[in-house]
Amino acid sequence: MIDLNILIADTHNEFKVCGKCKGVNLSTLIPRLVKLDSDAVIHEPSCVSYCGPGRDYPFVILNNKPVVGTDEDDLIAKLGELL
Repeated sequence: MIDLNILIADTHNEFKVCGKCKGVNLSTLIPRLVKLDSDAVIHEPSCVSYCGPGRDYPFVILNNKPVVGTDEDDLIAKLGELL
């Protein structure tokens, strides 16, 4: 039998970011994500097929769910509420 408590305890948050979208500034966003959750897994900057909103707004895919902010501060605030 699988102990689900062990699986949950070993689960880390997962951030996916895009290095191509104009609304995302990786040089400032990634350090803020690390500060927000130092145990999270941050996937290499690559296309995550969220180009429409990412053209104008910063976003992160958090545990396979997109989170979009009006600016980077708003995005970090929203992520903080979800974590």
